[in-house]
Amino acid sequence: MLDTIGIATVDTIRHRDVPVVVVTGEVDSTTVDPVRVHLFDQLDRCPQGVVLDLSGVVFMGSTALQLLVESAGRAEHAGTSLAVVAQHRAVLMPMRITELDRVVAVHATVDQAVAAVLSR
Repeated sequence: MLDTIGIATVDTIRHRDVPVVVVTGEVDSTTVDPVRVHLFDQLDRCPQGVVLDLSGVVFMGSTALQLLVESAGRAEHAGTSLAVVAQHRAVLMPMRITELDRVVAVHATVDQAVAAVLSR
């Protein structure tokens, strides 16, 4: 189900039977809640893995970083692998600065992220 939230969209698709939460636009305090709903819904189903595709994100605020921390914990608790797809500085730089890239696996493509969660 596609949600459009101001200057962001979020949708969940399946790639090789792995749920992929696809986010585009800006993720900040005004847009993070629908992303959280989609992502937590998938994590709560306890699949082998979930991919969060942030390759279309052009801005990521501190609330998005907090969501990544929460999601990593939720995935660990559920025994689910979580992988992020990111290609742009807007996502990669905040993740590097906060060392979230050490907590959540970051991949350049959805194919790579899906392969990583399936190999777990």
